[in-house]
Amino acid sequence: MKHFLLAMLLAFSLPVLANEPASGPTSAPKEALPIADDPVIEQRMVNLAEDLRCLVCQNESLAGSHAELAEDLRREIRTQMKAGKDDKQVIAYLTERYGDFVLYRPPFKPVTWLLWLGPLLFLGIGGGAWYMTLLRRRAVPAAPVDEKKRAAAAQLLEEK
Repeated sequence: MKHFLLAMLLAFSLPVLANEPASGPTSAPKEALPIADDPVIEQRMVNLAEDLRCLVCQNESLAGSHAELAEDLRREIRTQMKAGKDDKQVIAYLTERYGDFVLYRPPFKPVTWLLWLGPLLFLGIGGGAWYMTLLRRRAVPAAPVDEKKRAAAAQLLEEK
């Protein structure tokens, strides 16, 4: 039995020692990512890319994505920054081209009102439903307790 448990422990712990694949679509070595000639531009690009959504991955930031489109967008951001555009101009270019979806924090405008106010709306609906339920419970009169049922309940409690 000890040998079996040891074998099972070893079998379940081996994947911990596994490395990421050396190549493939989801793993790109850090050296393969292009780096700007100017470290200031590179830092600006990384800071800006953290606040932008990868259009392919959708749950990853543009800075952390290894998708080809994300690499192209980072390259485009670097090009725009080298051309002298500030962060707001770069964001305006990307939102004009790809829409507000590229932003992790979309602006508050009529198209995104439901996105921003939706949680408050659902909280209000839930609170209203809870309040109405409480009012209905208070309006229902309490049913009188029959003495036979009370005696039967007391007897059950005494037995236990």
